[in-house]
Formats: sequence, C-alpha cells, structure tokens
Amino acid sequence: METCIFTEPQQGATYDDLLRVAQTAEAGGFTGFFRSDHYLAMSGDGGVGPSDAWITLAGLARDTSRVRLGTLVTSATFRLPGPTAIAVAGVDAMSGGRVEFGIGAGWFESEHTAYGIPFPSLGERFDKFEEYLAVVTGLWSTPEGDRFAFDGAHFQVADSPALPKPAQHPGPPIIIGGGGKKRTPALAARYAAEFNTPFLTPDDAAPVLRRVVEVADAADRSTPLRLSAAHVLVCGRDDAEVARRADAIGRDVEEVRATGFAGTPEQIVDTIGRFADLGVSRVYFQTLDLTDLDHVELVAAEVLPRLDGPVPD
Repeated sequence: METCIFTEPQQGATYDDLLRVAQTAEAGGFTGFFRSDHYLAMSGDGGVGPSDAWITLAGLARDTSRVRLGTLVTSATFRLPGPTAIAVAGVDAMSGGRVEFGIGAGWFESEHTAYGIPFPSLGERFDKFEEYLAVVTGLWSTPEGDRFAFDGAHFQVADSPALPKPAQHPGPPIIIGGGGKKRTPALAARYAAEFNTPFLTPDDAAPVLRRVVEVADAADRSTPLRLSAAHVLVCGRDDAEVARRADAIGRDVEEVRATGFAGTPEQIVDTIGRFADLGVSRVYFQTLDLTDLDHVELVAAEVLPRLDGPVPD
C-alpha cells in the first residue's frame, strides 16, 4: 500500500510550514506529499491566505529528494492548458521526475469570483476539462522536433513546439477522481494513471470503484488503472490523543472515526484494509494541522510498517 500526506494549505500555511511537513513525510517513508490547489479557505479566514500550488511544489522539488509531489487536485479552470503543461513539466524536471498531476474540472465557485476567474456551467466545465486533458497530454507526448496542434471548441493550439518536456515519459502520472457516473470514469480510463475516491467510506466507494474499473477494463489501456482513497487523518495512541487531535482541527471525534482514517494505528490499518479489499493500492492522509509533526511521525512509525509492501528507504 502506498501512503501519501495530503495537505490543505489554503486554510492557512506558509511555504516553510509545507516544507517541514514534506520533509517529515519524506523522512518517515511516505510515498508522496500532495497539496490541494485552492485560492480560498473553506472555513475560517484562511490565516496567511492562499498559495499557488505549482509555485510551492517547485520549491519542494528542490528542497526534497525522494518523496513524490503533486496536487489533489488542480482545477482546470485556474490555468490555460498550454501554460499548465509547461509549468508542470518544469516542476517535474526540477524534481527529477517525481511529480504527479491531479486535475479536475473545478467546483468551488466562490474562489473563482474572489479572484476574477471565470466559472462556466458544469457542462461547459467538463467539455473544457476533456479538451484540457487532450492538450496537456498531447504537448507532453509529442516527440521532440515535431509540432503539436489541436482544434477544439474551447482550446486551439497551432504549430506548437511542445516544449519543455517533463522528466517522466510521456508525462507525469495523471490523477482524476470524483463520483461522476459517466464522463469522469471515461476520462479516467482514457487519460489517468490513477482514480481517486475522496472522502467516501469503503461501502460508498465500492460502487464508484467498480464502475470506473469496468470502464477502464473496456478501454484500450496499456496499464491497469490504480485506485486510491483520501480521508482526513486523526491518529492517536489512545482515545484521549485521538480526541485531542480531532478537536485541534475542529472536527467531531465520532464523525471522524466513522468517516476518516481515524483512531489508533491499529484501527487505521483496519480501515485501510477495507479499502485494500476494494483494490485500492494508495491512500492519502488529509493532514490538516500542519504544526503537528508528531502526528505525521506517529503514522510513519506505527501505521506504515503494518501495511503490506515495503516502506521506501
């Protein structure tokens, strides 16, 4: 089982806050360090305010050496596909090929209006998202020396040198997630290396995963679609420590026990096992208190060794 720390820095975090967590995750043997890509806090005043996901990941690419880095997820409404392909390729090269590109159609209208970003209807967002994936992957996979062109309803690319290239070929792994019944599974089957079910219990995730696997199996894929799950993390050595950590992030302890990666290390391993039974091979621990490095270290010491598969050096 691969394990990733997943952060929400729009709730209020500096680059140094993220760096400390990323380096702690790397030292603890986690597979990856991921961050959301949002420009507005979901609750509270946001502390220091938002930070740009790909700017901070560029810094982390140079300040870490092993842990994989990515977004969960970038909104396709935030940036044009051509400049996004260039930025992500650059961060991938800076990291030595450790980037993963989580991408979605966008959903949080308030952050768009707060920063002057157009927010089309749901149908238009998905239409643009499909073309967005075609442009980004087309730019990355075009052989050096060739030119790339795309003539879509929303995006047109003409005579592009399709440079720079990412370190990974044909490009960083793409992560797509959500609960859509038709378009989301189809796009994941065509473009993604991984499909993520965010904040769904194993029982609720099961039909979503079955549906996307069926679509992927019917597609002409060269590799299987990796399945993953993301949940809030609240780990403690005993009930009191679990309650303390739930209170620190403003969550009800019984609610996180019922719906998250919450409880003692043994209880969290049991929950992860239920996802493993569904074919999930990667989990994301949504870590909301970025000052609590002991939390990350506890999971590294007490949860990771209990999971199947080797823990990276």
